[in-house]
Amino acid sequence: MAIGRKSLRAWALRTALRKGSDMDLGIKGKRAIVCAASKGLGRGCAEALAAAGVDLVINARTAGPLEETASVLRDTYGVSVTAVACDIANPEGQAAVCAAGDGADILVNNAGGPPPGLWSDWEREDFIAALDANMLAPIAMMKAMMPAMMDRGWGRVVNITSQSVKAPIPVLGLSNAARTGLTGYVAGTSRQVAPFGVTINNLLPGIHDTDRAVALDGGVSRSQNISIEDARAQREASIPARRYGTAAEFGAMCAFLCSVHAGFVVGQNILLDGGATNATI
Repeated sequence: MAIGRKSLRAWALRTALRKGSDMDLGIKGKRAIVCAASKGLGRGCAEALAAAGVDLVINARTAGPLEETASVLRDTYGVSVTAVACDIANPEGQAAVCAAGDGADILVNNAGGPPPGLWSDWEREDFIAALDANMLAPIAMMKAMMPAMMDRGWGRVVNITSQSVKAPIPVLGLSNAARTGLTGYVAGTSRQVAPFGVTINNLLPGIHDTDRAVALDGGVSRSQNISIEDARAQREASIPARRYGTAAEFGAMCAFLCSVHAGFVVGQNILLDGGATNATI
């Protein structure tokens, strides 16, 4: 029986997480909010936390895939999962997620990236939309959730940003701008909350085997008049690891940063890009 690519990815994700689930992260029974978690890197983070015994509040804009993900997580890991379908980029969505996740110990901020293009394509409203989703929404979520974490003396915040904050990607100018703004905010804020047992760190993904990669490869395919497969092979050849990352790998790093073992990791920007960003520091 043939296995579809998406089904194969889901199977590989669950298998990888089960193999690594015997490491005690010390967070069983804690509660986490994971934004944009119905698929891709957000789902990878939700899976890894669920495998560690963390109860979840997950968010995405579309109810169907979100509820399907929630059901899989409950059945696979035996944790409580609350699904909140809304747009995390607007205040109403943020309020709904924060209400459902009241008292959460862990916050994973995530949102889809802005569309690629040229500097001449973007107007003020394009930048405002990018800032709302990729800078201001994570800041609003942190402001809402961290005071209670500080009162309890323990909390973990992980923001999913992009390798572009280390090395700008020309066609992703909207993302470069918004995510770099969030990075600057975290740099100062993380030092202010660390004395209260709350850590904030950023995960910077390079290209991973997600729908976002398919969209980016599609853009290259159209612009260069080559196949999607050739576009992917071309991009893989530019990565020292010679492959795309997986959501399971990304989720495992997120879960570690949320664990009891990462209390001395503060305000860091951690690349997961297979070596694609050519930098010494």
